[in-house]
Amino acid sequence: MRSPGATVRKRLVLLSGGFFLLFLCVFARLVELQVFRAQELTERGMKQWTRSGVVAARRGDIVDTNGRLLAQSITSFILSARTRDVSDPEGMAQVLERELGLPAQTTLKKLQNTSAATVTLARQVQREDADRLRAILLSENDPDAQRLRGLAFDEDVSRWYPMGTLLSQVLGLCNVDGVGQSGLELYYEDVLAGEPGRLVTEVDARARTLPDGVTLYVPAKAGKTIRLTIDREVQAAVERAVRECAQVNEAQSVQAIAMDVNTGAVLAMAIYPTYDPADPPREDVERLTELMRITTLSDVYEPGSTFKMLTAASAIDCGATNPQEGFYCSGRITVDGSTVRCWGAPHGAETMKQALQNSCNPVFTQIALRLGSDRFYQYLHAFGLGSATGIDLYGEASGILIPGSRVKNVDLARIGFGQSVAVTPIQMITAACAVVNGGRLMKPYLVEAILNEDGDVLERTMPTVRANPIAEETSRTMRELLGSVVSEGGGKNARVDGYSIGGKTGTAQIYRDGQIVRNLHIGSFVGFAPVENPKVALLVIVDEAQVQPDYGGTTAAPFAAQIFSEILPMLGVAKTDGSAERAKVTMPDVTGMNVTDARAILRELGIDSVTDGTNPLVTGQLPPAGTTVSEGFCAMLYVNGISAPTAGEYTQVPDVIGLPVRESAQALRQSGLELDAQGDGIAVRQRPPAGAYAAEGTAVTVTFEVP
Repeated sequence: MRSPGATVRKRLVLLSGGFFLLFLCVFARLVELQVFRAQELTERGMKQWTRSGVVAARRGDIVDTNGRLLAQSITSFILSARTRDVSDPEGMAQVLERELGLPAQTTLKKLQNTSAATVTLARQVQREDADRLRAILLSENDPDAQRLRGLAFDEDVSRWYPMGTLLSQVLGLCNVDGVGQSGLELYYEDVLAGEPGRLVTEVDARARTLPDGVTLYVPAKAGKTIRLTIDREVQAAVERAVRECAQVNEAQSVQAIAMDVNTGAVLAMAIYPTYDPADPPREDVERLTELMRITTLSDVYEPGSTFKMLTAASAIDCGATNPQEGFYCSGRITVDGSTVRCWGAPHGAETMKQALQNSCNPVFTQIALRLGSDRFYQYLHAFGLGSATGIDLYGEASGILIPGSRVKNVDLARIGFGQSVAVTPIQMITAACAVVNGGRLMKPYLVEAILNEDGDVLERTMPTVRANPIAEETSRTMRELLGSVVSEGGGKNARVDGYSIGGKTGTAQIYRDGQIVRNLHIGSFVGFAPVENPKVALLVIVDEAQVQPDYGGTTAAPFAAQIFSEILPMLGVAKTDGSAERAKVTMPDVTGMNVTDARAILRELGIDSVTDGTNPLVTGQLPPAGTTVSEGFCAMLYVNGISAPTAGEYTQVPDVIGLPVRESAQALRQSGLELDAQGDGIAVRQRPPAGAYAAEGTAVTVTFEVP
């Protein structure tokens, strides 16, 4: 029999053990809550008794080379609602639909989500809209004030592009969260973005701010400003010409790049068609994606005869030929059983210099074969072909170059005059700069400096030499040769009064599904100015012009001349000493004549000409008889039976310089043209210029300024 003491002790032990186990459970729970789940519970508590808002960082500006705005962030607002304070969800939805255009059903669905303390109703609400809603909310007499009860405003940031469509693909755009999606906005995201801040306030159980609560404010750090190499006035001039070129030639697309010959700095980059980054077609993703593409560095094309400048430079540099060497063009040449034809009638005996002026395919076939694949490819790689240029934008292609180990003689022959090779526009103009700048292949760039909020320079881009493909003496020779192409050869339509222009035209084939598309081409011109001391290079590419003829000399070269004439003065390039404006002559009627006789008559007047075939009789001409043109103009003679535009379809543009708006409109209307007036006052500039030839109904852009 147990003693009472033993029983008591046993009970005490059991009781103590129970209390110990209970203590262990409580201790374990405390450890779990205060150690393992401390962060989770703290965050839950913070959400319950505080309201946290993001203070968006002000995104850095994008400015042109003169500091003028191209992109800037402006204050907007995030519109949200405290669901527990909303007394009339249907009424709030109706008011917001009326004031902001927000779909009522979508808003109502958000407001009925009572599981969330606050719901976001709209982003990037403009200040004037937010102020109008605040006025309603604070009004004592407006019945909508009660309907908006529970509405809250948090500061947000929107991206503003003050120049509209100007430089749109290059600038790129941001999404609703202010994150760069394309172009410079994406490439320099880390530089522009800045660091967001926070605003934390204490709230009660109904998510209302406590009057005496603690507020924590962590300021945002603004992003940095990037300054471009581009002058927005130069860019605007290039874009005007590109737009006009697309309209006049009825082209699918037109691209243009202007570059500092000696540094690789991009002075302008225009792509048509374009879009407004402030109002992109976000509802049509496929179309937006296509418009956003920077085709000047993402798309490749066969350069055609513009490539002959690289072939010529390579051959002269290594001694494979010289400008005075004689050749003979019979109109065709056979390589490994494949026939290479010249673009027009046989040129007969000609020097290498004349072959470049005449853009003779058989001669450049011979030169390429002389170089041989190993030596030619060494030069092509040194000119940057087959590799990206390294420009500060995403999406650059490397071009297409047949591997040297697989290239055949017939491939090499065609590469010599710009076929069987594909380049991007940025590759082509960068290589062209190396041909004329003393032989330095430069790395192209768009951003010249990164600045802080005070405008101080944090980083500056320095010109970078990537390679030295040719000698300085070779480059000097090429400048003279390319200058003669414009002054004497097939590039005459690129001439500009007062400036010495050098360059080369090109007409390339278009392939679809591996087949050449007939009657569709890519016309281009790549040039530089001035010839004696190059400062500016320019590439213009016209894709699939519907208006015939679609050669580079007729589609691209005239608009290159227009661009040069406008931007060279802007860039401080002085006119050539002793230069004089070319004389004006009247186009005669040569329709029905023999081609030889027609060309002789035109030559006497200082007018050059090309034909669309080899037939002996002129069946049409462009421009029509009676049109005023400048000496050196290149006319089109139709010999293949294609009907040329008649004089009745076109009219001569009158001179409205010095006239006020009303009289300018009357003068243009009398000629069957329309007025596109820019500004007020007296006409100071017009495009097309007086004496030019334009289709009836064409809008003549006239700039007016107050004297």
